[in-house]
Amino acid sequence: MPRIKATALLCLLATTPAHAEVYRWTDANGAIHFSDKPPRRLPHRELELRNPVTVPMSENLRQSRKISATRDEVQTMLSSSNTPRKSRSTRQSEDKHEKACDSYRNKLDRIQSRLRAGYKNDRGNSLREKRRRLSKAYSRECILR
Repeated sequence: MPRIKATALLCLLATTPAHAEVYRWTDANGAIHFSDKPPRRLPHRELELRNPVTVPMSENLRQSRKISATRDEVQTMLSSSNTPRKSRSTRQSEDKHEKACDSYRNKLDRIQSRLRAGYKNDRGNSLREKRRRLSKAYSRECILR
């Protein structure tokens, strides 16, 4: 029986959190030092250590669920708009829209290749301005539609 009590007491003492003291001091050269043992002859001060900040897992899970719900909502919106039976005028307007989007992509690719090829400052500024305008139009008409 005394062995069991002694073992239980040792386990209890082993699981207590370690409390280490941290000291800070500046040496003669002006260098700042940190240690768990105070220096013998130099003035020092004991630092108070704060517990680390942890982010609760529930917040991560909540945000993950929110993103998944938004993704599912967008997916259902996209899949519901692609119904197999479409009228002729709808198909024609979609073809026209697809051609316009292809045109935007081609123009953006050409501008990007010109920018990669090299340019003078004035030319580069105008190319970047064109790229911005085309990119906005492409986003508005092809991506966000």
